[in-house]
Amino acid sequence: MKLKPIEPPRTFKVGHPGHKIELNHVLDLELDADEQVTLKTPEGRELDICRKSWGYYATPSLNGRLASFGYRSCLVNSGNKRYIQVVEEDRIDEFLAYVAEQGMVLLAWLDGEEIEWVTPSNGGRE
Repeated sequence: MKLKPIEPPRTFKVGHPGHKIELNHVLDLELDADEQVTLKTPEGRELDICRKSWGYYATPSLNGRLASFGYRSCLVNSGNKRYIQVVEEDRIDEFLAYVAEQGMVLLAWLDGEEIEWVTPSNGGRE
């Protein structure tokens, strides 16, 4: 594993026009095959990323370990790009407001026994 702090952080804007968000790129991390890092919140939630020879496990199991740490996972569309989002389950309303503000479309929740495709009528709420 190699860590490279970015000093000073590289700042850049992302997001929907009129609702830009400034991000700070603070660290580069290089993993070797079969190495894992765990991201932790102050509340004790965890998200693992594991490097394999062929790529990455970008998240723990969506309907297992990730859910056990209080996260939901979903697929969103933003313009012509798709993203997997990991959402703190007690902040779903905040996330849905962000999706609307950024002009994104919530396509599916991925963490149930089956994929739950979202329809415009339920707006992403169960």
